[in-house]
Amino acid sequence: MTHTNHRQGTLESLSKDYVVFMYAASGFNDKNVGPKLQEFLQLGLKYHPVNIGSPRVGNRFTVSPEELVEGVVKEKKAYLVFDDKERAGAFVKDVVKADLGVSVIVSGLFREADRMCQAAGIKRHTAQCSLGVWGKVERLSRQSEILDITTMCGHGMVSFNLVRRMADDVRKRRLSPEKAAGIIAKPCVCGVFNPKRAEELLSQYIASSPGG
Repeated sequence: MTHTNHRQGTLESLSKDYVVFMYAASGFNDKNVGPKLQEFLQLGLKYHPVNIGSPRVGNRFTVSPEELVEGVVKEKKAYLVFDDKERAGAFVKDVVKADLGVSVIVSGLFREADRMCQAAGIKRHTAQCSLGVWGKVERLSRQSEILDITTMCGHGMVSFNLVRRMADDVRKRRLSPEKAAGIIAKPCVCGVFNPKRAEELLSQYIASSPGG
């Protein structure tokens, strides 16, 4: 399964959001997987991802790409985020050619993920989707623009109030939308948060609620 399944938003917005990650299976192919993760990240960095990360190492906004590549040598998973389906697809092709022997997941719109697989000469193994959010949903933000941003962190590390505070700072010209999106991305330790998409969503949220 993947914690990136819970992203929400319009088709137009989600068409700019793809997470490609490598995940070793415990007890199966997780021994000495670090060098393979390093090669995976190095292949992906050529295509200018908007975020990269590994949970215990950090993300683009907390460590440098060089530190991340070095740090995953003792890890079992690594993530890259793209805001462009062409770059994501080109990366998938390279990963298929590298044949690293570890599971790779493409998280995004099904039709685009399928096209990436077809273009790389493979057929997807499985498909998963979120069945929605259950429980005390009344405690969630009623503003869809905020949920579109916070659900990009599948572990719920990005708070509603952080988004509101950053929106207020942008509104008051203390921060640019790009800088604010980067601050919002920091708590998402896995690095699956899409800051470019967040930048656009933040601007839309400010436009829909100019008074705060």
